[in-house]
Amino acid sequence: MVHPLKYAVVERERRFLVARIPDGDTTTREIDDRYVTGTRLRLREVREQDGTVVRKLSHKVRLSDDASEIACTNVYLDGAEWALLSALPGRSLHKRRHLVRRDGWVVAVDEHDDGTLVAEIDDHDEPSSEVPEWLEVLRDVTRDEHWTGARLAT
Repeated sequence: MVHPLKYAVVERERRFLVARIPDGDTTTREIDDRYVTGTRLRLREVREQDGTVVRKLSHKVRLSDDASEIACTNVYLDGAEWALLSALPGRSLHKRRHLVRRDGWVVAVDEHDDGTLVAEIDDHDEPSSEVPEWLEVLRDVTRDEHWTGARLAT
């Protein structure tokens, strides 16, 4: 039997409410997420600064009781598949993602439509408690369910 998470990538992310978008080498992209009602599925459309559009369907499975470790599998979609699947009932979330590179760190800061800034640090395979000193953290919300994308979607 094939393991159900065989093609998944494990994400270990920490999330923080921050006061501002930090200075640094920054790339910005627009992201529209749609969380399909009654499922663990998310449709994501990413618009890069150069006009490139990437659309994908994600399946997310929690690996622990908190929201810090998730197995994620992505399937990339063409326009017709996107149109069909985006018609499913769900809740949407728009954000502007700023990828900040500074002092060896890469921090994603999501700017939500209401101005809230949520920074994510991906720990990859090595869980850490380090936070760059230049990230003006207001509060650690890693384990706060209210600050997951699915909960922020309307």
